[in-house]
Amino acid sequence: MAAPMLRWGCRGRRWALAWVDGGSCHRRGAPTGSTSNRIRGQSSLAQQPLRTAQKPRKGEHKWAAVVGLEIHAQISSNSKLFSGSQVRFSAPPNSLVSFFDASLPGTLPVLNRRCVEAAVMTGLALNCHINKKSLFDRKHYFYADLPAGYQITQQRLPIAVNGSLTYGISAGKERGQVIPKTVRVKQIQLEQDSGKSLHDDLRSQTLVDLNRAEGQLRVDANVSVHHPGEPLGVRTEVKNLNSLRFLAKAIDYEIQRQISELENGGEILNETRSFHEKLGCTVSMRDKEAKQDYRFMPEPNLPPLLLYDATSLPTDADPQQVINIDQIREMLPELPSVTRERLVQQYGMLPEHSFTLLNEVGLLEFFQNVIKETRAEPKKVTSWVLNIFLGYLKQENLAVSESPVTPSALAELLDLLDSRTISSSAAKQVFEELWKREGKTPGQIVSEKQLELMQDRGALEQFCYSVMKDHPQVVMDVKKGNPRAINKLIGLVRKATLNRADPAVIKEILEKQLSL
Repeated sequence: MAAPMLRWGCRGRRWALAWVDGGSCHRRGAPTGSTSNRIRGQSSLAQQPLRTAQKPRKGEHKWAAVVGLEIHAQISSNSKLFSGSQVRFSAPPNSLVSFFDASLPGTLPVLNRRCVEAAVMTGLALNCHINKKSLFDRKHYFYADLPAGYQITQQRLPIAVNGSLTYGISAGKERGQVIPKTVRVKQIQLEQDSGKSLHDDLRSQTLVDLNRAEGQLRVDANVSVHHPGEPLGVRTEVKNLNSLRFLAKAIDYEIQRQISELENGGEILNETRSFHEKLGCTVSMRDKEAKQDYRFMPEPNLPPLLLYDATSLPTDADPQQVINIDQIREMLPELPSVTRERLVQQYGMLPEHSFTLLNEVGLLEFFQNVIKETRAEPKKVTSWVLNIFLGYLKQENLAVSESPVTPSALAELLDLLDSRTISSSAAKQVFEELWKREGKTPGQIVSEKQLELMQDRGALEQFCYSVMKDHPQVVMDVKKGNPRAINKLIGLVRKATLNRADPAVIKEILEKQLSL
């Protein structure tokens, strides 16, 4: 209750024209719980194809889908939005509830400064206009997890409006081609959270925990379909989606369901639906034909929220009593889009590689630490981190922080490879040994297993001579102009040297001996 939230969303995004076969899920379900702790906002997505199917069969028509997202995100703060109660995950039910949280008469809300700063920073990160004056409103509805009978939000004049988020999708025929896309953000608003409903099916009871809802992210998706050039269709709202994967599945399913329903002569109801994760479909919760009157009114116990920038900040202002937008702007970390562009320019990596480094938690820091400690080229570091290192993590379903191979160990291994102390195949063998968590360094592993490349050129020449003598037919094929035959000789020499010979040096020696 009274947990810090920000809220935003997407309204009116047009998704791809599609010709699809839609199924339907005939199960009906009940609401899955209360709203989450959040920053609340509404964003609208620019026109962008989601998916275009093959050409329609005869008699079929094009369909366009419009999707809007309302995103509820929990603010990281030590206390709640309007009370001094602590915020602590998994605390015992109703152990973090103040008099205000419980809606006792005479209690008043006190706005949390940290939550305002977080809302401003979010707005700046999403390129929003920050309103220097914003207002709080009461949204009235009656439910067990809202003891006051109203929720404090920002309906009329939110803290931030008219933003955008630009991102890229790796697509196209050319390798590394990234197509830019833009999400339009309508508004960001601070909003009080409701409690959490705990349903006891065995006793047919519902209990309420007023600590706060525990979800860190919830999304409501509004979906409708229509023929291009015609009015927008009736929309449905899929509530309380808690992962990007389920969000995508719910939207895809709902688009297909609506198209199928309309093409079979049915109609779309303006209703709230939930996504059934196991069945992979949406189910009806309640209809919206009788629109609920929330009776919005100004919150009488909270004055307008006033913010300042460098030009409007009073000269005698107490820094603890005012919030400076420009000061918060200076605190913004490097945004992902800027980081990706820097990685491409600084290290010459493909744009798709920069996306992978940022999408895996801790992977960018791991990569940068390896770069700092190795003499190897950045492209080689990129290849090892994204192909070998990340491959091992995925295979064992580990996070970067759980890796048995440290950045220092990988940097040392790459130095051995860069100095031609070991071959690439030997380097992979060393990495596998490092992964076994035996506490050995790459140098120790190379020494113990005798993986160093052969430096005695005379010995190598003798190996090459012996292989050529034992395989005269392959030698004849090389001399007849078969380019693959020499690769076979190289492989045979490497096998004879237990992969301790440099393939480039082997090839050079073979070519010299074959020319005699």
